[in-house]
Amino acid sequence: MGSAGGRRRAVVVGAGIGGLAAAAGLTRTGWDVLVLERSPELRTEGAGISLLANAQRSLDRLGVGERVRARAAVMLPGGDGVRRPSGRRLMPPANPAFVRRHGLSTAVLLRAELHAALRDAVPPDRIRTGTEVTGVEELAGGGVRVRYRDATKPAEVTADVAVAADGVHSRLRGQLWPTAPGPVYSGHSVWRGVAEVDRRGEPGGTTWGRGLEFGRMPLADGRVYWYAVANTPPGAHAPDEHDRVLRRFGTWHAPIPALLKATPPDRVLHHDVFELLPPLPGYVVGRTALLGDAAHAMTSDLGQGACQALEDAVVLCAELARHDDVPAALAAYDRSRRPRAQSVVEASHRMGRTKLRDAWWQVLLRDALMALVPPRAGEAALARIGDWHPPELTDEGGTAR
Repeated sequence: MGSAGGRRRAVVVGAGIGGLAAAAGLTRTGWDVLVLERSPELRTEGAGISLLANAQRSLDRLGVGERVRARAAVMLPGGDGVRRPSGRRLMPPANPAFVRRHGLSTAVLLRAELHAALRDAVPPDRIRTGTEVTGVEELAGGGVRVRYRDATKPAEVTADVAVAADGVHSRLRGQLWPTAPGPVYSGHSVWRGVAEVDRRGEPGGTTWGRGLEFGRMPLADGRVYWYAVANTPPGAHAPDEHDRVLRRFGTWHAPIPALLKATPPDRVLHHDVFELLPPLPGYVVGRTALLGDAAHAMTSDLGQGACQALEDAVVLCAELARHDDVPAALAAYDRSRRPRAQSVVEASHRMGRTKLRDAWWQVLLRDALMALVPPRAGEAALARIGDWHPPELTDEGGTAR
């Protein structure tokens, strides 16, 4: 079921980071791609984003790694380590020799800049906004039909494969796995912002309190991206989220109060965090593959949500380029991605439960245990996630990327 000119066709549902990454990789390997995005405009909102080495390598395969790194600040994974609100150190920074040996680093940039790099890797006429996908249907002769509606009327398009990258509350996941539990509230919410200060040389770092966490990361222009996490009831929003963060974190160690005061109040973002537990029994149904949050929504406790979506995109594109048979390619994608992505979901969930403990005695126990954890244990966990190498992508001329 190829498109005009004999090229195979893919429909990608969702123009977030995962969807655009898949579209960029499929375009790079010779597919005719159509991206359908429900929002009337492509997203430009968001604060910062951190990309561990596994994600950076994935971006290299997609052809945008150099552009992303040119706009990013680079920091040691974890920055200067973990501290208590008083400033007392809980965990030391990562060992630089270990980091170099495994080629690990964290690139930090504005989310909008990453989104733009991926968007520009897709022909602009192949992205349609304001189109809400209503369902997918397998075709008897092979292929898939994607139904959607836009501002004018319902429509449909046929393709060889559909990629469901429509986010945490994926409509297509609900259609493909109607009996699977949907995403559940993690128990905490996240605030994000960018401090309008010049702190060149900021190492980054994390601070753990009682049911609270604050993280900071450098941006290339000297500003600082920060995030704050708290155990909160779901839907607990406030008219002034900036004031809400100040009241929780404004007395913590430097430079946290100064960063919050240097952040424009109207640019503080807040959202509840959802995760997909228990995991899905598969990421593929027929000729439709789930990707990113639609497949494995996770907490932000390891900073791997977007990173795992980028991994998904590269592996999916590599398998579709390697196999002429689409079902075989999708089966290989599912075998490759599901164990790794689900293990990261579980690790992120465990990390959140560890660092966001509420009871005073649990906090004391947590801090005592952190002092007993040997550095090698933390290094091994970091390497399992960050020292991942994506498969090569082969373009239509047979050239490996």
